Amino acid sequence: MAHATGQSAYRRLTDRLNRFPQGAPPSDLLHKILMILFDKQEADLVSQLPIRPFTVKRAARIWKTPESNARKILNRLAEKALLVDFNVNGDTCYALPPPMAGFFEFSLMRVRHDIDQKLLAGLFYEYLNVEEDFIRELFADGETNLGRAFVHEPALSEENALHVLDYERASEVIKSSPHRGISMCYCRHKMMHVDRACDAPMNICMTFNTTAESLTRHGHARSVEVSEAMELLAKARENNLVQFGENVRRRVNFICNCCGCCCEAMNAARRFAVMHPIHTTNFMPVVDKNTCNGCGKCVNPCPVEAMTLVSANDPDRLKKKLARLDQSRCLGCGVCVRACTKTHSITLSPRPRRVITPLDGTHRAIMMAIERGKLQNLIVDNQVMWHHRALAAMLGAILRLPPIQKTMATEQVKSRYMEALVARFSD
Repeated sequence: MAHATGQSAYRRLTDRLNRFPQGAPPSDLLHKILMILFDKQEADLVSQLPIRPFTVKRAARIWKTPESNARKILNRLAEKALLVDFNVNGDTCYALPPPMAGFFEFSLMRVRHDIDQKLLAGLFYEYLNVEEDFIRELFADGETNLGRAFVHEPALSEENALHVLDYERASEVIKSSPHRGISMCYCRHKMMHVDRACDAPMNICMTFNTTAESLTRHGHARSVEVSEAMELLAKARENNLVQFGENVRRRVNFICNCCGCCCEAMNAARRFAVMHPIHTTNFMPVVDKNTCNGCGKCVNPCPVEAMTLVSANDPDRLKKKLARLDQSRCLGCGVCVRACTKTHSITLSPRPRRVITPLDGTHRAIMMAIERGKLQNLIVDNQVMWHHRALAAMLGAILRLPPIQKTMATEQVKSRYMEALVARFSD
């Protein structure tokens, strides 16, 4: 009976995770992952928590337990980086982060001995890199995505630099955040345990704002000053790592420094390129065919295989090659510009249309939820009461309208009016 109860707790936890706009498709691998990260009691309790941030008082009411006991449980979960805790107007609030970017990464962002990280890394690899459901749903299901690429700032011309907004610069995210945390790269740490890691720097991934404050306080990240974070950003660029961060304009919570071989986001960009799984920068590389010598130095650094060598079709030089860009794959990161040091034949040019970036996490979550048919989960946050479940089902039916009507709803969410509402209620 206890075994059946445990199985049911993990199933309920899976259902809870799938109320996020970016969910976690059920599978035997996910079940094994959750059993490592959560014990049976934790799985049962977390499965009852709301999506939006909550207080100790609310958790105690949901769990029907004294506040003192609820606080102990919540703090233990925060210490394990399964919850993020933060201060709001003098009161401690908690939130369950999504699997990604969230507690999947947090479990491997430092060396730990309370869980079997080698076993966990192997399960992550199978779930994320072999099975495709999770990565496809995370990165390629909907128009609004979790993350975006940041432009390689040194590759910008003086003219282009004038048109780059602060939220498009990784350096400005670093400078403007009240909290900065540095941790081990989850992706390369995972690949290290399955003997597939590259030699790119390991302790170089960045978190900011409330996420950084919580992770550093509990020892899952190291707090750094602006100067050290900027030095690590320069080190990442020297190693041709791409800055991939949260797809928001305000209060960015993470920037990963990604390699093309280990990073899940870069892998998704290659595997599902036609679905545009990562929001690009507002720039596109342009190759000068008159000066390109076909050396190929721009090809290998490209994390998404957007740059290749093709024949120059020169009758006088039959073996001559030229670099060619696949615009449908390109992130506009500018790493190829840095690599073209001999002839400087690659420059960045503005895209014809600017890429839309959500205002903040709330705005992005609403957009993702509408596109994925999950808006009811955000509106009806705590589906404990039967009438809440009935309302959620009704809203779910509304969201299963023809695509053109869902598109109209999405455009409304992207409007300045909605941005104003989000700004008003997020502050």
